This record gives sequence, structure tokens and C-alpha cells, in this order.
Amino acid sequence: MSEALKPWTVLERRTLLDAGPFLQVHAETIETPDGRRVENFHQVEQTDFVLMFVEDEGGRALMLRTYKHGPRRVSLTFPAGALDPGEEPLTAAKRELLEETGYAAEDWTPLGSYVVQGNQRGCVCHMFHARAARKVAEADSGDLEEMRLELLTREELIAAAAEGDYALLPVIAMLGAVLLPELRDTLAKGTARAGG
Repeated sequence: MSEALKPWTVLERRTLLDAGPFLQVHAETIETPDGRRVENFHQVEQTDFVLMFVEDEGGRALMLRTYKHGPRRVSLTFPAGALDPGEEPLTAAKRELLEETGYAAEDWTPLGSYVVQGNQRGCVCHMFHARAARKVAEADSGDLEEMRLELLTREELIAAAAEGDYALLPVIAMLGAVLLPELRDTLAKGTARAGG
């Protein structure tokens, strides 16, 4: 049996840019398990966020059509938003859902938390699946983006992918996580075992 892989060791960390709370850039000096030393291994820290696949009482997914400046285009996305400092992911998910759509849900399943960038970190995306959401208020997100709520069936979600209507990788990941039952069930069980 081969020896277990080991993590890198951070020997030093310098902050190059502090535009907190939204963005920080660091340069780390790291040492690999085999003794190699690497200077200026850059790390980017951004605000962690929640992403939610939310279904109404009829089983339609709540989607937002909005402009996102990263891809520089209008596309479909799931309700999502940044965690406030010290806020628990599920609390943020419920708050963001209400703010962005005016809907609330009681049936929530965590689908795990994932680092967005493999080596630079970026941020952590906390994914949730909510069912039986119902409209309880008017949307009031306070966001810069204009948003239009659309209720889509699962077939329409797949058709939107075929039409190139998604511009963000986490949206595609969420589609796979929920629309593939075996993956969704495995993620939910793994998150429950991990205490999330």
C-alpha cells in the first residue's frame, strides 16, 4: 500500500491586497511534502456564499434571470448570496431566498460545501436543496443586479442548458447535484455524516 498523501506546509503569508470584506489577495511561501519550497504561491479569498436549488409547491425550480458582470451577460442562475460575517450557511440561504424571491421554505437539505478554485481557494460555495417553497413577501434584494424570477420545470432547466442559458459553473454543478438522484442522495448523506 502506498504512503498517504500529505498537505503542503505554509511557511509564510503576506497580504498583497486587502479590499475586505469582499476580496483579499495573499502571497504564501509553501513547502511541499518532498521538501520543495515555492515562493509567492498566490491565494485569493472572497466572501463565501450559498447557492440554492429551490422548488415551489408544484415542483418548479425558482430561477433568476439576471446580469452577472463576471461572464458579462444575462443568464439564468439559482437564488444565491454572500454569507454575512459569522452567519451560518443555512441561515444565509433562508435570508437570501426571501430577499431575492420573496419565497420561504421549511424543507431544506444541505448538499455540501465546496471550494470554488482548486489552488487559489477563492471562496466556499454552500449548496442547498429546498422544497415546497411558497411566496410570503415581495422580493427586496437590494442587489445591484436587476433580477426576474422564473419558475421552471426540470425539463425546462435541461432545455435552458442546451440553449446556453447558464453562464456560471456553480449553476451547472447544482443542476447535476439535484437532477441526478444518485448524486443528490449521496451528497445529502455525506453532508449529514460530516455534521453539516
